[in-house]
Amino acid sequence: MSPRRFLLTKENGRVVFPVFNARRAVERTQRSSGRSVPRSKPRRPGSSPVPTKKSGRQQSKLILVLGGAASGKSQTALDLAGGALPRAFVATGQDLDQEMAERIRRHRASRAPDWHTAEVPIDLVGWLRTHGSHYRTIVVDCLTLWLSNLQEQRVPDPVVPERVDELLQAIGTAQGRIILVSNELGLGVVPMSQAGRRFRDVSGKMHQQIAAAADEVYFILAGLTLRLK
Repeated sequence: MSPRRFLLTKENGRVVFPVFNARRAVERTQRSSGRSVPRSKPRRPGSSPVPTKKSGRQQSKLILVLGGAASGKSQTALDLAGGALPRAFVATGQDLDQEMAERIRRHRASRAPDWHTAEVPIDLVGWLRTHGSHYRTIVVDCLTLWLSNLQEQRVPDPVVPERVDELLQAIGTAQGRIILVSNELGLGVVPMSQAGRRFRDVSGKMHQQIAAAADEVYFILAGLTLRLK
């Protein structure tokens, strides 16, 4: 492989980083040695792909948007949603105090009036199975609060992957674009409390499970978008 592939270049005054695809590099090496190249990518153990639709029905598309607090992930999710109607915004937050009520009000005011808003703090699976097929676009914001609400309902940590599996199965019953928003908690300082560290770990495993099944995954930082998948 030519070393020039790894040199930085400039286009229109901007530094451009080269793209290196490790899988393609391995495939080229295998072909040159005469070995066969697998055509399908094996699924990670424990991952739950979105079920394929029967013929004659539109297949759902799952997009995961991750980012830290105030990173711009919610706005990015709305941008990715596009203008296809009808569309629904599913909020998992609850106005349990004045600060949260004000935050919900600001988020609602930032959306166009043609968004149908549903407040679903816990039963995302039931809502998607009942209403998911009625919309061309659904944004769920956010999974971190959904996970927190599950823990408030005393759902044990080992059961969370099962709930995520059920969520992915319910997404498979929809017929449009489903965008899930969630907070990435693994990049900050280590939480002081044991409960905080446990929640961080459970949410990280949830993200891995959903990312493995998603069609597209984005990471948002300082309002900038990085596509991971």
